[in-house]
Amino acid sequence: MKDKLEALKAEALTKLQAVNDPQILNELRVKYLGKKGELTEVLRGMGGLSAEERPVIGQVANLVRSAIEEVIGAKQELFQQQETESRLNAEKIDVTLPGRGMPQGGIHPLSRVIQEIEDIFIGMGYKVAEGPEVETDYYNFEALNLPKNHPARDMQDSFYITDDILMRTQTSPVQIRTMQAMNGEPVKVICPGKVFRRDDDDATHSFQFHQIEGLVIGRNIRMSDLKGTLQQFMKEMFGPSAGIRLRPSFFPFTEPSVEVDVSCFKCGGEGCRLCKQSGWLEILGAGMVHPNVLRMGGYDPEVYSGFAFGMGAERIAMLKYGIDDIRYFYTNDMGFVKQFKGI
Repeated sequence: MKDKLEALKAEALTKLQAVNDPQILNELRVKYLGKKGELTEVLRGMGGLSAEERPVIGQVANLVRSAIEEVIGAKQELFQQQETESRLNAEKIDVTLPGRGMPQGGIHPLSRVIQEIEDIFIGMGYKVAEGPEVETDYYNFEALNLPKNHPARDMQDSFYITDDILMRTQTSPVQIRTMQAMNGEPVKVICPGKVFRRDDDDATHSFQFHQIEGLVIGRNIRMSDLKGTLQQFMKEMFGPSAGIRLRPSFFPFTEPSVEVDVSCFKCGGEGCRLCKQSGWLEILGAGMVHPNVLRMGGYDPEVYSGFAFGMGAERIAMLKYGIDDIRYFYTNDMGFVKQFKGI
């Protein structure tokens, strides 16, 4: 048996030394060292050996296995080196080539305007409050002084999920939720978010758009505070020469209510196509918080007062950047978005 092992070793080493292919090397490894390999077959005959012969043959078998494994290991390392060198030669990089620049994106003009408005009001001490886009009829209408069957609801025809659940038509429900959460403490927040109304899409209307509303509640809050706040906002948003004009209006949740215009920043109030020769641009609605809304929010209108305002983010962005169709914000036109990359 010792002669068989020595002959097997000589045969295996000769064939392994001549191998130049990794696949053939693996086949020879299985042939000689596998579970059904030739070395295993030879060792199965050890059962017929005497007790004195078995340790000697076992030692010889281990030496044969080690010799074969050593040659196989050396060959595998050689093949791996050759593969690495081949890949390095095939994948050479020309370091003299100019680098490939990665295209940089930009902030969507609508997102940019919303962030800018938030920054302005945060600088004035406001906090940002958010709420659910799917609302109850109570928070969306009733708590805002719009009881069921109130005719003013027609202006905010919405998407109803049930008789009591709908997609919010304004971010005003966030104001009520904030008032109730404050438990009678002063409030100073802005409420940005997405709102939904059953409008037909055209150049100035969309069934989905963004609102940013503001709410201030405390003692001795007056109309002059509202005017001063909006005047400061307009100067920050449209430039230091911006002026405002208040016109009487109606909103169910404020009394008195006003429409707020800003002097045309394009013509300086002289009159142009943007402002339709009027010198003014309608920008937002505002007013003093209605006593009924204060009560719904948990405040005594005899002690507390407040003001609220609301604006459409799309309206601000369209005026600021000269965009004439609201649908551009939502059509995923990269040509449109790229215009605002460097702003």
